[in-house]
Amino acid sequence: MGRLTRFVLAGGIGFVADAAALWLLLAVTPLGPLAARVLSIGFALTVTWQFNRHLTFSPSSRGIAREGARYGGVGVATSIVNYLVYCAILLALPALPPLAALAVASIMAMALSFLGYSWLVFDR
Repeated sequence: MGRLTRFVLAGGIGFVADAAALWLLLAVTPLGPLAARVLSIGFALTVTWQFNRHLTFSPSSRGIAREGARYGGVGVATSIVNYLVYCAILLALPALPPLAALAVASIMAMALSFLGYSWLVFDR
């Protein structure tokens, strides 16, 4: 299985984690879809770091703290793109379910994430 395939698999797991956290936050807290998404993104980043570290790329030579900081930096940058697309979709189409907006935004941010993680975190 190629690295891109493994990345898509890890991203799919991250998407499920993101969607599940968003659904749960919307169901059991007073948070709206914009605030809940900030928290769900953080959870998904933690999940995908572990899958990408062990399944997609293998640990870098930097040590876990430096690798985590780099992963977090790339993750925050791509999550900002993801979040802005998510917000734009929900503002433009307020009747659209938040999970549908999450799906579109996540797909759009995936390529940027792969490049960032490949070049800046895991040196591949």
